[in-house]
Amino acid sequence: MEKFTTLTGAACPIDQSNLNTDQILPARYLKWTRAMGFGKVLFHDLRFDAEGREKSDFPLNKPVWRKFATLVSARNFGCGSSREAAVYALYDFGVRCVIAPSFGDIFAGNAVQNGLLTAIVTEEEAAEIMASLAQMPELPVTVDLEQQTILCGNRTYKFRVDPIRRMRLLNGWDDLALTENYRERISAFKADDKIKRPWAMPCGQL
Repeated sequence: MEKFTTLTGAACPIDQSNLNTDQILPARYLKWTRAMGFGKVLFHDLRFDAEGREKSDFPLNKPVWRKFATLVSARNFGCGSSREAAVYALYDFGVRCVIAPSFGDIFAGNAVQNGLLTAIVTEEEAAEIMASLAQMPELPVTVDLEQQTILCGNRTYKFRVDPIRRMRLLNGWDDLALTENYRERISAFKADDKIKRPWAMPCGQL
């Protein structure tokens, strides 16, 4: 998993509450393999009409936001079903950070597993950042995970993130790497447990 320290680039605002995982990646694409490219069907039913034509009013279809690294949205982003492929779609499109006032719990867990930062700000701050981007679409946004700050124009915002998830992203740790980091503690615990409970040791080791 790639490390996440700082990120600077275009940021796309989608001012919609309760964007669920079916809207992020419609269920019919779950039959795809990741190699087929989930990124091209990100927000598919919001981006395209029934004939497959782009909806001009959807942010991802505006030239300035056809490629972006940070997504800014309203509360409860990623709610709904537990499909991890919704995170794949965002990541494969090029998104590395989502800023919102709150996230679906399972989505946030899946995000850190795949190197995607979920940065929590207040509803007022999210609205202010989206308003700035709507007025100045080319305004770059810098997300600093070490400092837990977001720089947008001349404003700096603090964001919240679970400390363990922050550590994992800064170090690029997946579940296995996280466990490896505690190898010595686990070994020490096992050794101590054998001393305290010798009857729990396999036969022949007493």
